[in-house]
Amino acid sequence: MRWGERPREPAFIVDFRARQEPRPTELGLMKPLITMPVPQSTAYGWLMLAGIVVSILFWSRLARRDDRLLAVYVAALIGAFLGAKVVYFFAEGYQHLGAPDVWLQLATGKTILGGLLGGYAAVEMAKRLVGYAGVTGDWFATIAPVGIILGRLGCWFHGCCVGKVCQSAWFTVNDATGVARWPSVPLEILFNVAMVVVFVLLRRACKLSGQHFHIYLIAYGLFRFLHEFLRAEPKLFGLITGYQIAALAVATLGVFGFVRRANAVRVLVRAS
Repeated sequence: MRWGERPREPAFIVDFRARQEPRPTELGLMKPLITMPVPQSTAYGWLMLAGIVVSILFWSRLARRDDRLLAVYVAALIGAFLGAKVVYFFAEGYQHLGAPDVWLQLATGKTILGGLLGGYAAVEMAKRLVGYAGVTGDWFATIAPVGIILGRLGCWFHGCCVGKVCQSAWFTVNDATGVARWPSVPLEILFNVAMVVVFVLLRRACKLSGQHFHIYLIAYGLFRFLHEFLRAEPKLFGLITGYQIAALAVATLGVFGFVRRANAVRVLVRAS
């Protein structure tokens, strides 16, 4: 995501055909049900801020149980911010080096995938530094999707993170120039809404406690890896984007954390 980014000119077709499809209005095809709004940076900024505020309100209630949780949250916020910047640079930001607006792009560019990687690493380090041995992932599994939903709503109003150009259909969305595209932002919002529901049900049923965030990392990483094939993002090599490499890293981290937590639980059970 980049602040001030204008919707990209159509350059890809979902079925990967080489020729450029004419606009839906020229073909007289079915009109999409939804049209993307004209880019609005103000709405984007406020919704991004809302995501942070919601997480602060949620975590401040948890911090009343243990003061160390405040340090864990601050570390998560800083780690997520740095991770989002670093991964964005290697996935896409480096392409702006030498451009007139390079500092604007580098200052505002970020990615959710990097935020998850950086946030996870920062939380693990903070917990060791403050001596907190409790499980925090289940809480983050609820906070993260809500924050991402608000952030993606910001992307929607800003007109960024668009899908590839495709033939107009009931599920496509029109961008600001009237071109039908894959509904990348709405689909990611729906994915995260579904994950929130899943984790609420798991918490109520007391199932897979301590593993919720690992499950989210695995699910979101795999979702983003596959979804990137339908997003209009710069390619690193072939059909692969830098974000897909980051998505695999997120999923791998989730698998590693899940296995490590499961092994730790088995050791405790045997010891008891």
